[in-house]
Amino acid sequence: MLRGFYGAASGMVAQQRRTEMLSDNIANLHTPGYKEDKGSVRTFPEMLIHAQQAQAPFGRSSQPIGEMATGVYMQERTPDFSQGDMRETGNSTDIGLWQELLPENGDGEQGALFFAVQGEDGEERYTRNGSWTVDGEGFLTTSHGHYVLGEDGEALETGNENFAVTGNGMVMNEAGEELGVIDVRYAENANDVVKEGSGLYRLEADDVEALPTAVGDEDIAYQLQQGFLEGANVDPSQTMTELMNSYRLFESNQRVLRAYDQSMERAVNDIGRLG
Repeated sequence: MLRGFYGAASGMVAQQRRTEMLSDNIANLHTPGYKEDKGSVRTFPEMLIHAQQAQAPFGRSSQPIGEMATGVYMQERTPDFSQGDMRETGNSTDIGLWQELLPENGDGEQGALFFAVQGEDGEERYTRNGSWTVDGEGFLTTSHGHYVLGEDGEALETGNENFAVTGNGMVMNEAGEELGVIDVRYAENANDVVKEGSGLYRLEADDVEALPTAVGDEDIAYQLQQGFLEGANVDPSQTMTELMNSYRLFESNQRVLRAYDQSMERAVNDIGRLG
């Protein structure tokens, strides 16, 4: 009976975490460059059940009769780096990153591209949110004040919002003078980066200092579009459907848990009175 208790309880916890993930995706539906999180519910390792046989030619033996699952869990959340739709804003400080061609890694999967920015600790961070601004000192920054980095690793200084950006990321002022190239980094394995908050990503592996640049890489093709922003890659209809399904599964596990609780209560209070 306790196995059923644990199974229903683990199901509730898994669906609660799945609901939190889906709610985060819905909440960031209008966040530029947001990449939806995905996760799957998996079972704990199954146990092989044996039936004991007392009468056997050489003593006791067991006969396999099947497998039994002991519960489920929510696998870790991983971002989906598929391309989001581009929407026009007309703002010179809005830069959309459009992936055109990415090589496949050893697993047959494509990686992901990012803008490089400077984190609060001075270390590099990565983002797909191209909603930027120019600070009081003339530097190009994110909406949270992180410096946007150029190909040379230095913060890009535009002076004001009157600048132009070419498709390959070259930044030029009103006089046509080149101010630098917006750096775009390439992650061969998208699982190497994890979300940090405020639209930023960081490297998960400690043995890798920074992602390599994609600028000038002939195997990678992308376009920067000034006056555009990449939208979130969240499908609201599908996400709401999955959210409602998660609610129903949570309630189903809750009812099962309540039934087990009532059975346990009856076993403790009533069975001892028999006879």
